[in-house]
Amino acid sequence: MSEATPILHMLAPQKHMSPFDVNMAADAGYKVIVPYINVALEEVGPLVQDAIFSRPPDYGVRTGFFMGGKDAILALDMMDAAAKAMVPPFQCSVFADPAGSFTTAAAMVACVERQLKQKFNRDWKGTKVAVFGATGVVGFASSIISALEGADVTLVAHRGVDRVVKSAAVSKERFGVDLKAVAGETEEQKRDIIANAEVIFAAAAAGVRVVSTEHMAGAKNLLVVADVNAVPPPGVDGMELFMDGDKLPNSNVLGIGPLAIGDIKYKTESGLFKQMLSSKEPLALDFRHAFTLARQLTA
Repeated sequence: MSEATPILHMLAPQKHMSPFDVNMAADAGYKVIVPYINVALEEVGPLVQDAIFSRPPDYGVRTGFFMGGKDAILALDMMDAAAKAMVPPFQCSVFADPAGSFTTAAAMVACVERQLKQKFNRDWKGTKVAVFGATGVVGFASSIISALEGADVTLVAHRGVDRVVKSAAVSKERFGVDLKAVAGETEEQKRDIIANAEVIFAAAAAGVRVVSTEHMAGAKNLLVVADVNAVPPPGVDGMELFMDGDKLPNSNVLGIGPLAIGDIKYKTESGLFKQMLSSKEPLALDFRHAFTLARQLTA
């Protein structure tokens, strides 16, 4: 294996690169980390080629690109642009995790999957999933991961259904999954959605309560609720930060809290960085690889 210095180039379409991701990369073992900000999609290819042609081909596995930002589709497009810029044998590894969403979503889906298997002896196939915060990056990624595993996924719109309709169309076009888009703006709409769900992913904005005790009281089919919001109040009434399969108050529904999810998310992101560092071949890692690792960590 090459003894070249591990270098990571971190691309952000906005004005800041996430300090969280910089720290994760450093702790995983990258020795040189260079953030680039305000990066446009058309700039990705030239940046990648600038990096790969500056080192011998066998140094390629010690050269990495990280795609950040807050837009899942743009991060995937940046990955595609990087792949098109490779000129074998001049290649490097690429990892997309915009706003930490891919690894967070992978961790949430894996944590719920563990409870479904252990407590209910079932998998994702045919499981009815409702995603709150569906237009956010975590909600988007978790909906696709679970749908690819065979779940029956509903995207819930908090303000206007048009945005989730668009998300469903993009998901169908890019990943071949069929997602339902429904309005969840009123209490009555939310109550009906929750009453029909077996799993809920609460991925709404921090500090927003989306599922109440009253909602769950009428949800006779509901098995597991996962909440990624660590900012009070919790996204799910009664959810505690470290819950990992405990029953929510006055309910038989199992809760998975944000720090239980966060533990697996941290290990997943760190693990993918380490995979890039140890691989003998260039890697291209997205939410699917994140889920594969998160699933192993929760097995």
